[in-house]
Amino acid sequence: MEPGATELSYFVEGMDCASCVQKVERMVERLPGTAEVRTSFARQSLQLQLDESRTPRGTLEASLRSLGYQPSVLKPAMPAQPGMVHDHGQPREPHNPDADLHRAAVASSPAWYATGQGRVVATAGLLLLLAWGVGFVAPAWGTAGYIAATLLGVWPLLRRAVASAHLGDPFSIYTLVSLAALGALGIGEAAEGAVVVFLFAIGELLEGLAAGRARAGIAALAALAPRTALLVSADGLREVAAATLSPGQTVQVNPGARVPADGTILGGRSSLDDSPVTGESVPIDKEVGDHVYAGSINTSGTLTVRVDREAADNTIARIIHLVQEAEASRAPTARFIDRFSRVYTPGVVLVSALVATVPPLLGQAWEPWLYRAISLLLIGCPCALVLSVPAAITSGISAGARRGLLIKGGAALEAIGRVRTVAFDKTGTLTVGRPRVTNVQGHGLSEQEVLRLAAAVESGSSHPLARAILDAARAGGVSLPDAADGRALAGLGVSATVEGRLITVASPRFAAEQQDLPEEFMQTVERYEAQGQTVVVVLDSTAPVGVIALRDEPRADAQQAIAGLRRLGISPVMLTGDNARAAQGIARELGLEVHAALLPDDKLRLIGQLPGPVAMVGDGINDAPALARADVGIAMSGGTDVALETAGAALLNNRVGGVADLVSLSRATLRNIQQNVAFALGLKAIFLVTTLLGFTSLWMAVLADTGATVLVTANALRLLRWKGRGQ
Repeated sequence: MEPGATELSYFVEGMDCASCVQKVERMVERLPGTAEVRTSFARQSLQLQLDESRTPRGTLEASLRSLGYQPSVLKPAMPAQPGMVHDHGQPREPHNPDADLHRAAVASSPAWYATGQGRVVATAGLLLLLAWGVGFVAPAWGTAGYIAATLLGVWPLLRRAVASAHLGDPFSIYTLVSLAALGALGIGEAAEGAVVVFLFAIGELLEGLAAGRARAGIAALAALAPRTALLVSADGLREVAAATLSPGQTVQVNPGARVPADGTILGGRSSLDDSPVTGESVPIDKEVGDHVYAGSINTSGTLTVRVDREAADNTIARIIHLVQEAEASRAPTARFIDRFSRVYTPGVVLVSALVATVPPLLGQAWEPWLYRAISLLLIGCPCALVLSVPAAITSGISAGARRGLLIKGGAALEAIGRVRTVAFDKTGTLTVGRPRVTNVQGHGLSEQEVLRLAAAVESGSSHPLARAILDAARAGGVSLPDAADGRALAGLGVSATVEGRLITVASPRFAAEQQDLPEEFMQTVERYEAQGQTVVVVLDSTAPVGVIALRDEPRADAQQAIAGLRRLGISPVMLTGDNARAAQGIARELGLEVHAALLPDDKLRLIGQLPGPVAMVGDGINDAPALARADVGIAMSGGTDVALETAGAALLNNRVGGVADLVSLSRATLRNIQQNVAFALGLKAIFLVTTLLGFTSLWMAVLADTGATVLVTANALRLLRWKGRGQ
């Protein structure tokens, strides 16, 4: 954050469409002292850093109001202090900035009839109804009522039009509707002018209601984490605010309770319902050493859990934060439509001006062509077109997040649907990622000594093979010596100094590069690899002193996932650093092509050669370059933070079948976008023809725009009901 800057979060009432967001962003970015501006029309939120010595907060808020939006400051609750967790017997509110932002946004959203837009609709509608009724008795008074309804409805639109013009956007939708309504008054069509602004106001109100629905869906995710937790302390159990938990503390989770923090089970065994967080529909049995998510429901046994992440960094908070970033990341199609609309809207004004002037100058009557020109202004409103992409993208991202498919932006969502090849890492991706040691063989050392040295070197690593070696050492009661100067050999192994000796645990390929391996030693390696096992060699300096064989089974859903991708017309391929024999054994079982014994650079090269676009699926540090190099990277949730940050999407349920679900969701979203654009442009094309032929009235013209907006919004919201393949 810049020195002297303040982090501000606003709920902006009325900022509920893509064009609204564009106006707010342009206005805020022009103010001195603003930075890191982030907006979301789905949540109607504005976040920024503001240097109030350059632009006072009041100036910012006044500028928002000049555009017709009402800002409300969102103030997340203050964190509770340790030891002061109750206030008059009630738990204090936990502090999670992203979750609080969403709760506050929903709390700040009044009922539709209490909003400014709702009051405009209600008042204009009442005046319209009264004018219609009075017109039967006193036509002159009825006309006055229509004029009053028109002026009331057009006044806030005029203010927005003027403010937009000051920001360099003279051809905004508010300009078009204002011109049309005032033009209707000018040619004596007061009743139609009143209907124009009334129907337009209803359309804007419906956009706000749709945005509220999307906002409530994310807020429901924020509410998953419990407010309180049972902290295990020296004095026994005590209830504390879940937001005050810090890594290293221990909590107790009773049957039926929600897990208060991301952590690791230290004691107990139970089935946990992760569906609120990951979308996994079946409860999962977990025991000591397994990871648990904040918000998951403990269905049976009592668990003791070590807290691994603070509330602001737990899985739910990270999902919300990434969804927020995803909404701010515009899809390529959305960027194209934004550019198109900047040309399209002035073009509509130009065509309307020509329609109003050219035929009369050629001898036609003025009034019919003025009427048609006004209708064209309404038909040409780009609201539905501009909304068509972001509405679908936002719904698609929200639908995925609810089902454990985290997509980090519109660009990633579009790219996933267009992939032709999916490249998988093996260990931890296509396989369970929990290999076990099956054989240990020494070469001049005992089996126990080989395992002792290897486990000491691997003690600082989180790689699945390292965990398997450590588990085997613990199971055998082996006491581990200290290791120093640990160093990862990317894609090859790991080394450290143990008892004054440089010990390396590496692939047979790396070991052979250091020194020619004895024939008997190589025969042992080949025998284990022929059985489909992964082999690592233990080196003392460069001399081989032992072999450790491990086996990792394919994931239960891996074969089905590969078949699902083939049905979608996608070619799956395995890219692994494992030896060719072990990799081919897994590949034959799953039915996919394999490239084995790859270094990270080899993976990068192959991804560039595969038929594209290419998606890469992985979970480890070694996969991060490949995830970044692919057209879109997909990380398994059980992987490293590096992989999760590098990838464009993540599978929170840790099911490889989620890759096919991602593709299906992306394709459903792309179809939705195509339908939305067709609705928006198709209706306008039809009414364009009928208008030029003189068959379209003003109320029909505005209904064409409002109707297209409603169709686009309703169609996009259908994606929220997406359930995935076979669900």
